[in-house]
Amino acid sequence: MDDDMWYVITEGPLKIMKPNLAIAVTSGEPKFLPKTRQEYTNEDKKKANLDNVAKDILFKTLDKDKNMFSKVKNCPTAKDIWEPRFAREMMRPRKTS
Repeated sequence: MDDDMWYVITEGPLKIMKPNLAIAVTSGEPKFLPKTRQEYTNEDKKKANLDNVAKDILFKTLDKDKNMFSKVKNCPTAKDIWEPRFAREMMRPRKTS
């Protein structure tokens, strides 16, 4: 898993941005605006899809736990799945026999 994937899980979906050149020219420092889907490069598309990939990975870890899956299946982002329900479950110490 790369850094961007972990960021999506812990912080939320990546925002694909572009510099606002009109403001950058007048104030001297760049400001950013969201890109439209039509402006996405192939790399932007991959980053924009990371939340879907992360959600799929998290869902697959819940295959055997139908009760937990039913609690998180409607979460809109990977972050919503991970926090707080999934993180608490994953961080809980496991009993060894």
